[in-house]
Amino acid sequence: MNIVIIEDEPIVADDLELSISQLIDEQGTIVKLQSVKEAIAYLEGPHKTDLIFSDIQLGDGLSFEIFMALPTTAPVIFCTAYDEYALDAFKANGIDYILKPFTTQTLQRALEHYSQLKKIFLADQPVQYNALMELLTNKTNAQSSSVLVYHQDKIIPIKLEDIALIHLAHETAHLLTFAGKTFYPNKNLDELEKLGGNYFFRANRQFLVSRKAIVDVSSFFSRKLSLNLNVAFTERIVVSKGKASQFLAWLARA
Repeated sequence: MNIVIIEDEPIVADDLELSISQLIDEQGTIVKLQSVKEAIAYLEGPHKTDLIFSDIQLGDGLSFEIFMALPTTAPVIFCTAYDEYALDAFKANGIDYILKPFTTQTLQRALEHYSQLKKIFLADQPVQYNALMELLTNKTNAQSSSVLVYHQDKIIPIKLEDIALIHLAHETAHLLTFAGKTFYPNKNLDELEKLGGNYFFRANRQFLVSRKAIVDVSSFFSRKLSLNLNVAFTERIVVSKGKASQFLAWLARA
C-alpha cells in the first residue's frame, strides 16, 4: 500500500509514519509532504497513491485546497483537532478522521475503514471540499481548541484557554501557560495567530496575548498601550498606536 502523509509538523509526521508502518503488513511506500504546494506537486505526478493521511491546517493554507485543485480517488483520512461541530460535516460527506493527538487504536480503526472509504472516493458524487473549507474558515467555534507542543519525547496538547501568551525569543516561539510553564510549539507566530483565531491578539511582531491574561491597560509613550498581566512576565508588552483602536475593540468583544 502506497501512503501519503501531509503534515507540516515533522515530529507528528514521523510518529504517524512509524505507527502506520507497525500496523500494516503490505509492501509499499510512505511519503511525507509538508505543505499544500508540495502535496499538489507530488499528487499530480505519476506516483501511485492508495491512501492519504492529511492534517487540515498547514502552514500555507487548508489541505482542502489540495483536493479542490487536484481531485483524487485515493481515500483521505484527516488528522484534526477540530471540535464535534466540524466533525459532523465530515461524517455527512463520508470522510474519515482521527483526532489529534492520535492513538494506535484510533489509527487502527481508520486503517480498517480503508476499503469502505475507497468505495466512497470512487463514486460519482465528489466530496464537497469547498463547503467544508468554508465551514472551517468562517465558523469561530470550528477553530482549533488546542496547540500542540513538544516536551522531551512527547507531544502535548495545550488548550487555548490555558495559554496566557506566546512570544518570540531568539527566533523561537515560547508558549507561557497560566500555570507558569513554558513550552515550544513547532509553529511560527503567524501560524499560531491563525490557529488561535480571535482568542489571541497580535500586540506586535513578538507577542500574542490572551484576553484572560490582561488585567488592565495603561497609556504609554506616544499613545501606545502597555498591557498589565496576571501572570509573571518581566518584559513589557506594548501595543503600537496604529493597533490601539483595533486592540481596544477586540478587548471589548473578548
